[in-house]
Amino acid sequence: MWHDDFVAIHFRRKKDPQDPGESAGPARVDARTKNLTKRLEAGDVAIINHSDIDRVAAEALVGCKPAAVLNAAKSTSGRYPNLGPGILQEAGVLLIDDLGSAIMDIREGQHVRLEEGRVYVGDELIAEGVVQTAETIAADQEAARAGMSVQLKAFATNTMEYVEREQDLIFDGVGVPDVKTKFEGRQVLVVVRGYRYKEDLAALRPYIRETRPIMIGVDGGADAILEEGLPLDMIVGDMDSVSDKALASGAEVIVHAYRDGRAPGRKRVEDLGVPHVVFPCTGTSEDVAMLLADDKGAKLIVAVGTHNTLIEFLDKGRSGMASTFLTRLAIGGKLIDAKGVSQLYRSRISNWQIFALILAGCVAIGAALTATAAGQALVELVSVWCGDIVRWFRSIF
Repeated sequence: MWHDDFVAIHFRRKKDPQDPGESAGPARVDARTKNLTKRLEAGDVAIINHSDIDRVAAEALVGCKPAAVLNAAKSTSGRYPNLGPGILQEAGVLLIDDLGSAIMDIREGQHVRLEEGRVYVGDELIAEGVVQTAETIAADQEAARAGMSVQLKAFATNTMEYVEREQDLIFDGVGVPDVKTKFEGRQVLVVVRGYRYKEDLAALRPYIRETRPIMIGVDGGADAILEEGLPLDMIVGDMDSVSDKALASGAEVIVHAYRDGRAPGRKRVEDLGVPHVVFPCTGTSEDVAMLLADDKGAKLIVAVGTHNTLIEFLDKGRSGMASTFLTRLAIGGKLIDAKGVSQLYRSRISNWQIFALILAGCVAIGAALTATAAGQALVELVSVWCGDIVRWFRSIF
């Protein structure tokens, strides 16, 4: 029975995490990697169907500390040099890919055994794939770089198609819905769960404290804001990766819909009884957030975790990412990309230096006090007071 398969299993593996020898663990199965990482625990075997594992997905997997990652698809298809496989390999996570669709038939919690790229449930061989090593990943990356010119041309074509479909929205604001949040003359911080979003959001705390911008979370970015203990004013997205807690936080909810009005995320917010506004747009949810803020008169738009390079657009896995490129051009100088701000400057002041500075300050204050009549009187008064305290303690003990 399923319950029997779900019993606690001691995880076994060789000393070297990249050794393709025998290892085992309970399976966690999901075709969508971002859904899987919500329940993946240390020692589990992650089973996914993710072509071109991107950086964000790989970092989320590494954070869960799985025993291994089994991929039904090719971790690098050759479309572009994605970074995910290298991140998993460097973190010591065993990656076996191109296992085929049969691997997805393994039931959640079943005990799986891995042996030289072969996947077993009990004594039954389920699938056999390619064990990824530093050498195979490097070879895949080199081959993928050769095809970047094709991707660049496709990206340019998608950009022009987006201009044809959405030029009224981008340049004239046609179709932007009315919202309760007042943007006029205010600064806005848009948070996307992208590269280094946690570090960058933490680095922006002084800016947030002093400026008090409107805080917009794009899908899971809403949870990132709440996890930092910051106020959340608005949630924008298709609602597939934001938590119920964030949706119920009181923030205004903007459901991103397709251009024809279909909004898969609308049912979820309706089931939760959360008031919402629907925004039909061909682009991505981060486009929606930026276009909305710009149209409603935001003074400045600061972006954290968003995408701004070709590799990042391709990492996102959508041809529609060309819209983000165009949105950035349309917003122009109003947009400040704060991605990587955490790496811009790091304080080199050690704790010992801070202690020495405090000590020097105390010495300077002491010297100033003893140099004046009032200071000498104060020192004498403190000395008498301390003497009284000592005598009182002695009388008790």
